[in-house]
Amino acid sequence: MRGVNIIGAYNSRFGKLEEETLYSLYENAVKGALQDSQRNAEDIDAVFVGNFSAGSFNNQENIASYGVNAMPGLRHKPMYRTENACASGSSAVHMAAMAIKSGMIKRALVIGLEKMTALDTKGVTRSLALATFWPEEGAKDVTAPCMFAQLANGWMKKYGYTEEQLRPWLAKIGSKNYTNAAQNPLAHLQKARTAEEIMSLPDEKNPMVNTPLRLHDCSLISDGSAALVLEAAGESSKGSAVALKGFYNASDYLDTFGVHKSDAFLEGASHAAKQALQQAGMTINDMQLAEVHDCFTITEMLVYSALGLAQPGKEFEAIENKTVFPGGQCVINASGGLKAKGHPIGATGVSMHAYIYKQLTGQPLGLSVPDASSGLVMNIGGSGTSNCASVLSRIR
Repeated sequence: MRGVNIIGAYNSRFGKLEEETLYSLYENAVKGALQDSQRNAEDIDAVFVGNFSAGSFNNQENIASYGVNAMPGLRHKPMYRTENACASGSSAVHMAAMAIKSGMIKRALVIGLEKMTALDTKGVTRSLALATFWPEEGAKDVTAPCMFAQLANGWMKKYGYTEEQLRPWLAKIGSKNYTNAAQNPLAHLQKARTAEEIMSLPDEKNPMVNTPLRLHDCSLISDGSAALVLEAAGESSKGSAVALKGFYNASDYLDTFGVHKSDAFLEGASHAAKQALQQAGMTINDMQLAEVHDCFTITEMLVYSALGLAQPGKEFEAIENKTVFPGGQCVINASGGLKAKGHPIGATGVSMHAYIYKQLTGQPLGLSVPDASSGLVMNIGGSGTSNCASVLSRIR
C-alpha cells in the first residue's frame, strides 16, 4: 500500500475564543493548512472532519460540508465527519490515511474543531457525558472525572499506593505541562507553576473534583481548531513532508474502567501503540517526543506504561527520572498537553499531529525538542474506548 505523508499543518490558538465561532474556526483551519502545504482547494480529493458534538455545543450537526462555505473550491468534494469522543480528531486523520492508502484519493484535508465555551460548565459536563455508556453511566450522573478517578483509585488499590503518595506525582505532571505551555504562544494557559505551588494551593483554589482528582488534575474547556494536509508518498514536490509511518485505533468496551477492562492499566492505548510502532518498524526507544492524552494527570501517568516508558505500577519513575521532561528520553507534551495547551475535543487529535509535524520540520510551536526525528501521538476517547496511536518520522 502507498505511504502517507503530512505536507502541511495549522493550529489555532486554544482557549476561550469569544471572537470565534464554530464556522470561523473551520474557515481558518482550511485556509491555514492549505497555505502551509502550498496547495489549493482544487488539489484536495476529500475532506475529513473530526468533531465530537457541535450539535450539543453549537446546535450544528452536519458540520463537515461547511468546508464548501469556507472554501468554495472544495465544492463537490466528498466530506466526512468522524466522531470518537476525544479521539475524534485522530480518527479523522486515520480515515484520511486509509483513503490514501487504498488508492481512492491522493490528497486529503483533515480538520479538527470544537467550540465548547458557548455553554456553561453544567452544559459542557452534560455534553461530555454523551461519551459515556449513557444508560448505565451518563443517565446516572457519571461524568469524565468519575471515570478517570476510578482509574486512579484502581491503580492505587492494585499497586498499594495511597492518595498522599499519588498526589505529588500528579502535581509534577501538571507542573511539567504548565511549564511547557508557558513557551507555547497558542496555549490556553501560559503560566508556569511548580509542583510545590500546586501542592500548596488551598482547597478553595484547587478543590477536589472527584477523589483523588483535583481541579489542577483536569484538562481545560477550550475552543480551537487544527488541520493537516495528507498526501500519497511520492506526490509532493513542495514544502516540508513528514511520513505517517504507522497508525492504529484500538477500540474497547463502552463503559467505565473496572467493568470489562482494567482500572489500573490502559489496555487499549497499549495495544494501539504496539500496533502503530510495529507498522512503522520502530520501538518507543526510537521516539524523541510524544503528544499524549492527559485529559487528567492520571491519564498521562498511565500512558507511560502503555507506551513502554515505564513498568505498570512504576509509572512515577518516568517522572522522577525525568524521562518525560525536556532533555529526557521521550519528551511528553512539549505543547503543554490538554492540561495547559487546551482540549477542544474534536481538535485535540489533529492538533497532536500538527505539533509533532511542526517539531519534525524544525518549526516548533513553542518548546523545541532539538534534533527530533520521530514522534508518537496517543489520543484517547472516552474511558479508553477509542485509542488512536500514530507514528510520525521526518523524511530525510
